[in-house]
Amino acid sequence: MPDPRWDDPSLKAGTMVRAALWLVQEVGEGNTFTKEQLRLAFPGIAQADRRVRDLRDFGWVLDTNASDVTLSAEEQRFSKRGVDVWNADVRRAVKRDDGAISNKQRDAVFAAGGYQCAFCGIAGGEPYPDRPAETAVLLVSRRSIETARGGVEQLLVTECKRCRSGAATRTHSVSEVRAMLEDLDAEDLRRIKRWAVQGIRGTTPLDRAWTGFRALPASEQSGLLDQLG
Repeated sequence: MPDPRWDDPSLKAGTMVRAALWLVQEVGEGNTFTKEQLRLAFPGIAQADRRVRDLRDFGWVLDTNASDVTLSAEEQRFSKRGVDVWNADVRRAVKRDDGAISNKQRDAVFAAGGYQCAFCGIAGGEPYPDRPAETAVLLVSRRSIETARGGVEQLLVTECKRCRSGAATRTHSVSEVRAMLEDLDAEDLRRIKRWAVQGIRGTTPLDRAWTGFRALPASEQSGLLDQLG
């Protein structure tokens, strides 16, 4: 059955549902929209922007200039479509999920992950190498892991918004990770084993040098690099 039209006058749905359909049908994943466009689409509805934010509870990823400085204060990016909130059964099933992540759990997962994305390794607030104007914002999400016995387990992981928007439905398997570990050289494999024992990713001399270097003023960075040839 095709999705209902967001502007169908016979659609019996609230602003959040209609806004979700508007994002899919008028904006499109990966594209930006402005608050003014939202106001024009939903005239007379004072809380339309808040209803859009409510979509995050259903797995929708909407970026602002807090996570991507290339966006203006008036812009948002529709990065990832979540569950079909216009399907009442699906929406109720999500709301019945009592697995909400508490602040205590979130803090524990951040600490266990060394405040770094489990997938790309970037730290919170660190610029992306390929997009220096965009800094990483860390989140805690659930991920499905395929076990060696063929089952699936749910784990809490730290990830940045960019990795989340690109892999929200990805399931990781033990066999896949084993293949990646087997491709490592002996020193990198020993390092991962140490991290596993410690329960947290340790830092290497390179990591510590880079962290220290980034903390220096730009003028000092340049001078130091000149001194080192």
